[in-house]
Amino acid sequence: MSQITLIRHGQANSGATDEESYDRLSPLGHQQAAWLGAHMRRHHQHHTRLYTGTLRRHVETADSMETGLEPVRDQRLNELEYLTLASALEQEHGVPFPTDQAAFTAHLPQLFTAWQNDEISAAPERFADFEARVSGALSDIANGDGPALVVTSGGLISMVMRQVLGLDIGAMAHMALAIYNTSQHQLFPIGGRLSPVMFNAIPHLEDPARQHARTHV
Repeated sequence: MSQITLIRHGQANSGATDEESYDRLSPLGHQQAAWLGAHMRRHHQHHTRLYTGTLRRHVETADSMETGLEPVRDQRLNELEYLTLASALEQEHGVPFPTDQAAFTAHLPQLFTAWQNDEISAAPERFADFEARVSGALSDIANGDGPALVVTSGGLISMVMRQVLGLDIGAMAHMALAIYNTSQHQLFPIGGRLSPVMFNAIPHLEDPARQHARTHV
């Protein structure tokens, strides 16, 4: 079993209201990824494998990091479709689409709960299917040789943490809300299972001059 370092993509098009429009890095997102890649090279963080989802923001983040590794694209590492789910929740249950950060913070646990309970009939995938594909991808990567770097999304990282820590749906949602763009999350094999040894680390953004780059959306 191998060590895995999960990376959330750089800042995307945060003003978008649909999945396709959201799926590209902002100029700041490219800069965040470049800073992260430079930090990892400077500190000799060693990885022998690179995996990404197939979403544009994953690919662009990995490219801007310049790891020198040939990426494996795996659609199982793609994000849940929050914007699609939120639109369906509004249409089916009258739950308004959030328009500011406070509303989003309250909305995400409500959406995750409804999704887990199969209460969103137009969901693009069932919660149980999302959970299964994340578990399968993580298992396959962990069983490969050498430390792996995985560029993915915040919702998927929160699902990984749910699985390795046994989190309930509310805790998973609140964890998802906390995850910074281009943050690092490390899993290490201990006693035959993966255990988190790092969460939400952003050492490449610790310089006060980069405080503006510590983004969640």
